[in-house]
Amino acid sequence: MIEPSHSNTIVGWREWVALPCIGVPWIKAKIDTGAHSSALHADGIEEFVGDDGRDWVRFQVKPWQQSDADAATVECAVHDRRAVRSSSGHSEDRIVVHIEVELCGRTVDAETTLTNRNEMGFRMLIGREALSQGFLVDADKAFLGGRAPREIRRRNQGRG
Repeated sequence: MIEPSHSNTIVGWREWVALPCIGVPWIKAKIDTGAHSSALHADGIEEFVGDDGRDWVRFQVKPWQQSDADAATVECAVHDRRAVRSSSGHSEDRIVVHIEVELCGRTVDAETTLTNRNEMGFRMLIGREALSQGFLVDADKAFLGGRAPREIRRRNQGRG
């Protein structure tokens, strides 16, 4: 068994996280050690050239599985573009952005691909690149960072 160091934070296989830099206080995420980068559900992905001459992307984050409530429109600089292979073997070209993720009380910068996750059980995946910043995963546990308030959980289930 690997012993955690004082700088490592133990997380469960699923956690409630926040994306403070883009105005999303709650989103349920699956912790996925099989994925290199993190992935976020994004609607209406639109690329444009920013005032700085760099490539930017505008998209909507809809944090709830069963509702469009609390959607946030986001603009981020494009960090990269990658071909990402899903667990089913399907390859998709994705835009990569940097997003701050608050996970179990710690905030890290995560390379995050933008994709349609409507058919998935979680709006976000947290991959190895983010987890390598001082996290260990206990696959037998969930929500070690705490559960979202009841009204948030109900909204995620389309009941709020």
